[in-house]
Amino acid sequence: MKRMSFSVRFWGVRGTVACASPQYVQFGGNTSCVQVKIGNEQIILDAGTGIRELGSDFLRKNIRKASLLLTHTHWDHINGFPFFIPAFQEGGTFRVMAGHLTGQEGGIENVLAGQMAAPWFPVPIQTMKADLSFENFRAGEHFSLGGDIQVRTCALNHPNGATAYRIESQGSSLAYVTDTEHIPGKPDAAILELIDGVDLVIYDSTYADENFPKYVGWGHSTWQEGVRLCQAAKAKRLVLFHHDPNNDDSVMEKIEKDAEKVWDGICVAREGMEIKLKGD
Repeated sequence: MKRMSFSVRFWGVRGTVACASPQYVQFGGNTSCVQVKIGNEQIILDAGTGIRELGSDFLRKNIRKASLLLTHTHWDHINGFPFFIPAFQEGGTFRVMAGHLTGQEGGIENVLAGQMAAPWFPVPIQTMKADLSFENFRAGEHFSLGGDIQVRTCALNHPNGATAYRIESQGSSLAYVTDTEHIPGKPDAAILELIDGVDLVIYDSTYADENFPKYVGWGHSTWQEGVRLCQAAKAKRLVLFHHDPNNDDSVMEKIEKDAEKVWDGICVAREGMEIKLKGD
């Protein structure tokens, strides 16, 4: 049997707020959005501002179907959704899922509709003509996304809740772990289980160990904690992600150099970067 391709492309790598000045060109200024392509299946991780350009790419390639898995609904992870043009066109089918809103009235549909309601946005969610389905699950549950694609999840330590995802297909695996705050000296057991032996981990690296104490309670982690978790779980590769908006290209270059000295399995996420976990 022919093995399906499994690739990951980064459309938004920044956290908190988008950054558009020239000092952010090398690594990118759009907020969180990652595309996972497994065979003919399209999976979108988060709907930050990066999803706008992903939508344009979908239009060019006539891609009309995808699953959107949201970690949570803070602005930097959903404020690109109203600009995802394929959702406004008839004939598209998009499945939107979230694991942190179980028990809240209206769940994920209500939150996404709310940010498109007056006076915050000019057109309501009802103007989206694609077939949209909204599903709420409880973080920690497992589900499938067609074919042999299996998704495992776990809850993260983040204000208002967040969900991590592990996506597996034909022996290859990816873990998407953002936004989360670690407790120094106490590795998160749920994350360790989720990323055990995984091929690639995309991890919340907003801070570094040296400045982390100033931001306790903000809900984010450090690139060094990402290394510690990956090495303890025997994960193969780590991508540093969710870059602090204060970290322009010069700061990110230094972080990249420092991280590469610690472990050769590290790279820093850049917009447009593509990683293939399995070829055609």
